[in-house]
Amino acid sequence: MNSALKALFVSATVCLLGTLAVAADDTAIVTPLMKKDLPNYPGKEGLMISVGYGPGGSDPIHKHEASAFVYVLEGSIVMQVKGEKEVTLSPGETFYEGPSDIHLVSRNASTSKPAKFIVVLLKNKDAPVVMPVE
Repeated sequence: MNSALKALFVSATVCLLGTLAVAADDTAIVTPLMKKDLPNYPGKEGLMISVGYGPGGSDPIHKHEASAFVYVLEGSIVMQVKGEKEVTLSPGETFYEGPSDIHLVSRNASTSKPAKFIVVLLKNKDAPVVMPVE
C-alpha cells in the first residue's frame, strides 16, 4: 500500500470510527480522543487526537486543511512544514500547522524510543483529518 493510500486510510478510519486506534506502517498509532461541534463557529468542529510513533516511525507528506496545534508528551519528534526549517520538539514543546501548510516532515527523532504527541485540530465539520500530498 503506498503512503498516500495509508494516510487516506488513517483519515477515513478516524472520521468513521471515532474511538478506534489505527496503526499505519505499524509505527503511527492515531487515537481519536474528542470530537466536538463549535457552536460559536457554525460549520466548524474541534478534534483532539493522540499520535504515537514507534522507534523510527513517521507519516507521509500530508496536509490537514485545519489549524493544528501539537503538544509533545513523550520522546522527541521532528516536524517541518513547507517553507520553514525542520524543528525537533521534546516533551512540553509545541508546533503549529496552518490550514494551507504542507507537512513535509513528521517523524520520531529516535530510532530506539517511542514518541507520543497530542494534536488539536480546528476544522470544517466532517472534513477529512488528513489529506495526502504527492
